Order: sequence, then C-alpha cells, then structure tokens
Amino acid sequence: MQYFKSNIGIQFLIVFFSALLFIPYLGQVHLLDWDEINFAESAREMIVSHNYLTVQVNFEAFWEKPPLFIWMQVLSMKVFGINEFAARFPNAICGILTLLVLFNIGKTLYDKRFGIFWVLAYGGSILPFFYFKSGIIDPWFNLFIFLGVYFLLRYFRAAHIKFAILAAVSIGLSILTKGPVGLLIAGLSSLIYLIIIRFRITVKWSHFIAFTLTAAFVGGFWFILQILNGNYNIIIDFIEYQIHLFSKEGAGHGGFFLYHFVVLFFGVFPASIFAIRAFSKKYHTTLTDQMRLMMVVLFWTVLILFTIVSTKIVHYSSMCYFPLTYLAAYVMYQIHERKTKPTKWTRLTINGLAVLFAISIGLIPFLGKNATKLHEWFQIKDPFAVANLQANISWSGWEGLSAFLLIGTLLLFNLYWKKREYTKAYIWLYGGSALFIFFAMVVFTPRIEGYTQRAAIDFYKEKSNENVYLEPIGYKSYAHYFYGKRKPHKTGKAITEKWLLTGNTDKPTWFVVRLQKKERYLKWYPYLKVIDEKNGFVFLYREAQTSK
Repeated sequence: MQYFKSNIGIQFLIVFFSALLFIPYLGQVHLLDWDEINFAESAREMIVSHNYLTVQVNFEAFWEKPPLFIWMQVLSMKVFGINEFAARFPNAICGILTLLVLFNIGKTLYDKRFGIFWVLAYGGSILPFFYFKSGIIDPWFNLFIFLGVYFLLRYFRAAHIKFAILAAVSIGLSILTKGPVGLLIAGLSSLIYLIIIRFRITVKWSHFIAFTLTAAFVGGFWFILQILNGNYNIIIDFIEYQIHLFSKEGAGHGGFFLYHFVVLFFGVFPASIFAIRAFSKKYHTTLTDQMRLMMVVLFWTVLILFTIVSTKIVHYSSMCYFPLTYLAAYVMYQIHERKTKPTKWTRLTINGLAVLFAISIGLIPFLGKNATKLHEWFQIKDPFAVANLQANISWSGWEGLSAFLLIGTLLLFNLYWKKREYTKAYIWLYGGSALFIFFAMVVFTPRIEGYTQRAAIDFYKEKSNENVYLEPIGYKSYAHYFYGKRKPHKTGKAITEKWLLTGNTDKPTWFVVRLQKKERYLKWYPYLKVIDEKNGFVFLYREAQTSK
C-alpha cells in the first residue's frame, strides 16, 4: 500500500486524523466533577492569583498534585480563555503526540506497518480515545512513564548514556505531573524485568549517577522551589496524601477486587481481545521480544499495584493502555506476517462485544425517553437519582443510529478478515471504532451530563456575576469554584463551609444540597430558606450577617 512508503506522509496522516478526532467538541460539555473541574480550577486560580508556583484550590495550597499539567492548562487558558475547551486541549495535544510516539517506536522495533497497527490499537480503543478528550492528568502522566520504561529498556540493551538521560527526563516529568508514583511504577517494572533476565546487563556508575541526578532535578525542582520559599508544610502534606492514597479507600471510590481487570477488558476494546494471546508467547533475546517482556511486566505491575490499592478509580489502571495496545499490535502483526494463525475465538469475541456495545448504545435513547419510569423498572430507591431522571433532556430516538456505524464496521472487519486481508480488517475495525466512540461522545455525553450535574452547574453560572457566596453542602464538589468564579477572600483566609453556615458573613450565601439531605440541613440550620429545587439539587439561601 502506498501509505506505508513515506514516514513523513504517515506521520502527517496521524496528526491530521488524530487532530480531527481529538480536538472538535472539546468544549461541548461542562467539566465533570471531581477530577476535571479540580485541575481546571487550580489552573484558573493560578491565573486569578498570579501565583504560578503553588497549586491551589479555594485559594489554599492543594498538596495532592504537582503543577506540570496545571501549567499546561494555564497556558491553554491564556490562549483560549478560561473554559472547558482550554482545560481539555492539553490532552488533545497529548493524544496527537502519543500516537506519533507509538508509530515511531513501533517503526524502530519492527517496521512502519507495526507502528501503524499500534497507532490503530491505541487510538481506536474506547478508553484511550476517551481520555484524550478529557481534562484529567493521566494521559500525560502515562506517556511520561511509558517513555521512561521504554528508554530504560533501551539502556539495558545498549548501555548508552543517551537512553539513561532520556529515561531520567521522562520519569522526572512523570513525577512533576502526578507525583512519586511515576518513579514507583517505572522503577518497580524495571526491577522485575531485571530479576527475570537475571540482571544480565551492563551499567556504568557514571551513567547511573547521571540518571539519578537528572531524574532528581527534573522531578524534584518544583519541590525544591517550595522548600526554598518556606513551604515545608506542602511537601509534608503531599507525602502524607500519597501514603493515604495507597492505604485507604477514597470517598465514594471503592470497588470489587477484580475491578481493574473488568475495566481493561471492556474499556480497551477491541485491543484487549487481541492482546490476550501475546501473554503466552515465549520470549527471546531480541529487542522486539524483550520489549514484549517489558510490556507484560509493566502491565502486571500496574494492574496488581492498583488492584491492591483500596481506592478504585477507572483511570488508575490507565497506564496499562500502553502495554495492552502494544501486545495487541504484536498479535495483529504476527497474524499479518503469517507467523501465528488467526483464531476463531478472537473474531467471535470481537463480534460479540461489538454487538453488545451496539445494543447498549441503541438502548440509551429508549431509556432516555422513558427516564421518568426507570426508577420503577429498576427499583431505584435513591431520591437524588430518581430526581436526576426528571431532568428535561431531549431525546429524538435517532441518537442510537451511531450503533449502526459499529455494526457496519464489524461487517467490513469480518469481510476482510475472512479474505485474510488483515491490514484492511484492522483499519476498518479500529477506524470504525474510533468514529463510533467520537459520535457516541458527541451525542450522548451532553445528555448524560444533563442528568447528573447540569442543574447545579447552571445555577453556579447564573450566580457567578452576583456579589454572593456559593457553596455545596453535604457532598464534595469543585464545580462552585470554577463555574461560580470564586475569588480570594478579602481577609486572605479561605472561605469555609462552617463560616458560611454559621459565621458573620459579609454578603448573601447560596447553598446547594442534594435532595436526600435537604431535611437534615434545614433541621440543623432552620434559618436557611428553600428557594428552588431542580433535578435533585435543592437551592438554599442565607442572608448576609454583617450586623450579627
């Protein structure tokens, strides 16, 4: 095929199509609580306070995350304004760069065809695609860790200081993005890999020192700046938070033991189906086989690590997307090269899951048009969830047509698979999957967001230009900060829930409480006035108390 002949041409197509898929509609939906709004709010507060060194939330030091991704969002907001598009734009750029990286590494390890297969597997699978249209930290964090692990493997093979420095810079950037877990994942994966190969490598002390100093400088300079500025408490709080994260379940983020196994199997479809076969292959001493071994080690390291961690959040296992899609590309390449036989199990499983996804998508409009009856059909008892379903969301019934895109893709995949034209089969499978995900997000995400949080966010936006305080009570949220455009308190102290509820406030306060806790708060604070209710959110009002 002609498009396999030019490196520049292939990379241009990768940039063009990934930009076409990842950039449009970034600002279509409000930022989602918690993580998206959390990071965007930290970027907004940097701009408002002109304090670009310290990550803040509610204009208090926020110790949970280092600033690299927040700085990216700040830069984006300087260009596009403080809005949803700007908050998500850095990850769209990350998506483009990630696919370019995968192509070039795949080309280096095998050839251009393998690089394309890896790009298809990553860009055309559900959750990897979805994350590049989000405003969370993980896409950049995962890219830096992956590059660190890859360059460490190259160093273990060649003992060239160039790879040691590149690995150190990558790992340092991962630390600066999300914290020391980046070093933990890269270090633990590399250690397990070295144990498996019985430490048959050559390491020069000068290279080790260069690696350590580079990683420490890149990953640690923000922490050093904080210490030099006297912010010792931020470092202590940051370390305590990392320990807490691994030892205790996060509020509302528990899950069953095999949670991440299920997430990866279904969430990284179709790549996860191909990847299964790569785990059982024998490993040899070639770079390509050692890369496969490292990817298997990385996959199990991340999966086991975050299975043990009590907090269960979908993106905790997102680092597995890199090794999982590499292993998928490996099997796809082996089938194409006639070095392994295609199995009926693989094709039938892909067909079965694709039909399951198509049916699920096709049912959503029906459920949406009957949302007010769902609590009866499914015996939903939570009053907040029942009230959410009362939201006035428009469903025409045609939204499910995107399911036919997936079915059409499936038919073409099977046609070329049976003809043994595997490259065309992969292009149709993953290309169609990417388009299916794109259109499903465009059609369904705004409507689903309309049920879950829009009533509260619209309220914050409505009140953002009034001289009032906004505060949710009884549940955790960051939406009132970002969409209410909270400003620093004139006293320099943080605005707290307790002060707003009982203190001598200088201006009126609006509280938002979920329906099931309405009576409780009215009993505790009888001077609060119920002004309105919408879709499970109750809006309470308290007069200014300056004369108290």
